[in-house]
Amino acid sequence: MKKSKILLIYTGGTIGMVKDYESGALKAFDFGKLQKNIPELYQLDCDIDSVSFDTPIDSSDMNVDNWVNIASIIEDHYDSHDGFVVLHGSDTLSYTSSALSFMLENLQKPVVFTGSQLPIGDLRTDAKENLITSVQIAALQKNNKPVVREVCLYFEYKLYRANRTTKINAEHFQAFASLNYPPLIESGVHLKVFGEYLFRPNEAKKLKVHKEMDQNVVILKLFPGFTQSVLHSVLNSPNLKAVVLETYGSGNAPTDDWFVSELKKAMDKNIFIVNVTQCSGGSVLMGRYETSKHLQNLQVINGKDITTEAAITKLMYLLGNNVSPKLFKTIYETSLRGEMQ
Repeated sequence: MKKSKILLIYTGGTIGMVKDYESGALKAFDFGKLQKNIPELYQLDCDIDSVSFDTPIDSSDMNVDNWVNIASIIEDHYDSHDGFVVLHGSDTLSYTSSALSFMLENLQKPVVFTGSQLPIGDLRTDAKENLITSVQIAALQKNNKPVVREVCLYFEYKLYRANRTTKINAEHFQAFASLNYPPLIESGVHLKVFGEYLFRPNEAKKLKVHKEMDQNVVILKLFPGFTQSVLHSVLNSPNLKAVVLETYGSGNAPTDDWFVSELKKAMDKNIFIVNVTQCSGGSVLMGRYETSKHLQNLQVINGKDITTEAAITKLMYLLGNNVSPKLFKTIYETSLRGEMQ
């Protein structure tokens, strides 16, 4: 069996920082000297190449152009490498990895996103374990085929489907959760693969990389005291095409006439409204309560159990692909990359 060839893509973030012990400042890690500084990587049965953004960025500065850059790097190295590990700051990690899951259609190889809460040079860092295990997972093969064939996120001993994740903690090493979908792999003494949960792409189709992402979208979170003027202002923003509406509980929202009227006027202008729950776990069930029947009657898009991160990036992806308004609701409510039930 030939050795797997893994490409490490460094975009920026805490995981790629080391402390200058003279100044105490953090500086970017030299990934050209990766295996020299992390000799444990020599024990993995794979070859590792690395590429870095010209200017590594904090994940708070991550944008759609950077997503396209990551997708393009994977596209350029897709035939020469068996798997990809993307190092990324944790703050927007779920957004970027969710976006890439839609941008990389018919993906047949692992793309594992990871990051860390502490820099790679710190004594108590989580960076080394996250990096080493991510590479090991990206290199996993069975019958000369990759075990994982989707975009994933690895953090603190668990591999998740990327578009099912959300960041839940800014201080703990266990920073991410996937509350509506089980982990794909757990790292202990051995790697425990839960094959029944892995995404199975159509092997007959070739990778298609989508680079048009429409940014004319917004996330709007409801709260008690939410006013008509705020809703009207948002829904009448220039060039707005779609809204992720974060509702209460299982998809509930105010029943005021003005609320219904503003949504209807927006939808009459072909602005798509997606109903997602503010809750970390659970699903939208429109019509279950009186406070969601009006949304169901308006034909608001049912976000089901999708995360907000996946909801907004899925909108960008479908709008960027110029999906017909007549088909948009049906396609959105269909699981494309395992992002919803």
